[in-house]
Amino acid sequence: MAGADVIIGIDSGTSVIKAVAFELNGRQIASASVPNRYASGVDGSATQSLAQTWRDCVAALRGLGEKVENLAARAAALAVTAQGDGTWLVGRQDKPVADAWLWLDARAAPTVERLAAGPLSRARFEATGTGLNTCQQGSQMAHMDRHAPELLDHAEVALHCKDWLYLNLTGVRATDPSESSFTFGNFRTRHYDDTVIEALGLSRRRKLLPEIIDGTMVTHPLTAAAAAETGLKADTPVSLGYVDMVMTALGAGVWGGEGDVACSIVGSTGVHMRAVPTGAVHLNKEGSGYVITLPVPDLVTQVQTNMATTLNIDWVLGLAADVLKEFGQASHCDLVASIDRWLGDSRPGQIVYHPYISEAGERGPFVNANARAGFVGLSVNHRYPSLVRAVIEGLGLAMRDCYAAMGDLPSELRLSGGAARSQGLRSILSAAVHAPVRVSSREEAGAAGCAMMAAVAIGAYSDMGACIADWVTPLLGPAEAPDPALIGVYDGLFPAFGTARRALGPAWEALAAQRRATAGRSVETPEGARDGA
Repeated sequence: MAGADVIIGIDSGTSVIKAVAFELNGRQIASASVPNRYASGVDGSATQSLAQTWRDCVAALRGLGEKVENLAARAAALAVTAQGDGTWLVGRQDKPVADAWLWLDARAAPTVERLAAGPLSRARFEATGTGLNTCQQGSQMAHMDRHAPELLDHAEVALHCKDWLYLNLTGVRATDPSESSFTFGNFRTRHYDDTVIEALGLSRRRKLLPEIIDGTMVTHPLTAAAAAETGLKADTPVSLGYVDMVMTALGAGVWGGEGDVACSIVGSTGVHMRAVPTGAVHLNKEGSGYVITLPVPDLVTQVQTNMATTLNIDWVLGLAADVLKEFGQASHCDLVASIDRWLGDSRPGQIVYHPYISEAGERGPFVNANARAGFVGLSVNHRYPSLVRAVIEGLGLAMRDCYAAMGDLPSELRLSGGAARSQGLRSILSAAVHAPVRVSSREEAGAAGCAMMAAVAIGAYSDMGACIADWVTPLLGPAEAPDPALIGVYDGLFPAFGTARRALGPAWEALAAQRRATAGRSVETPEGARDGA
């Protein structure tokens, strides 16, 4: 494609769908985005329209075309990644069977408990390297098979979000080695595994699993229909990226450099990853975490994920916003700008906070759908800045909990995500894990990661290492060493964090039972309470 000098990366996240244009050397040119939409139900459901997702992807690509002159002619390739896990069922003539079950969907919780107690549970974990949780397609399909079999009966293929977009772009039903391996396969072979599928009780549904392709080696042409919708040229090569977690990590620097480098994405969820050779994977006795292949031979990421990270910060800032609304106005930006000041106005290590604020509970480094957030150690002397500090310290201790479950703490931590802009937050995270931190200035690391795969696929780079040298390394900031005094504080606080977390299990169970017992039940307010008595 003569004159083609741009690679387009598509990153369809839970919050936003983005289309980003990069030059072949990795410089970002422009981006366009469309808000993502999904529905949540009181039954724990979280669903998303497949048709709307494709329309939003088209809108993002059209928006990018308005910002980059002659984009269609300049596009050397497209690549796509998206939110992971979840179940996107497609039937006859590539039509959706129903709205997708997202990774946020908690309905499979009882099925996860049943399967985790099964005789093949550990064998499944040993093959996938991945703890079973409600987010995953395997759990969700097993739940559907028992409680809504008609969904699977009408399906011809079970896809993930990026696979659905790839189908619309190319007409090809496929998935990638990362999601297929940690859900239904073996990370060592990067293929489906019969024992894993049997452990999930899905042997009779195996026909729903699509072909596995690697987007660094295989591309498919953009169809004429997709070209007409997006405004791009038919036959433009399209690369199917890996799941967004490892694409973001790849773009932010999870691989490359000396020592035991790790990468954490500090976003709505927390994703903590280290790149290791396949043979060096540490499988913990709890059977938690993920092992996700990288688009590099014999290299995988060990992953532990917190269901909620910055959602905890949003929650604690929301408390202040709710109060301030009674007396005036304060924008979210004003509150965010005050975080570092509040950290400076509070003493470290005074309160334990468990950041399990998600309605879906927690999945790393332990799996418990009933886990919930809470403070331990509050006294009458604590004020709002102390709560803000405790919440952010809780994120640091949860991060340490995750890395400890994967082996030794890392020697260097690379951070991606908007929250990493806070110097106070970086200082806490650095001290919590005993590692200097470096921040990637890459604006759209997920889109960059999949665009890097396309760059290798079309021959712009000989291999991923050469691509990283141009696309990643120059964008890493200087190392910020941890504060020795804070290291001591968090070394002392971490045992209390872990002890309280383990002891709270029965309380979380009792609270979950109470929520179930009172669901949908109206409660009369006593007259005196209504009058303020």
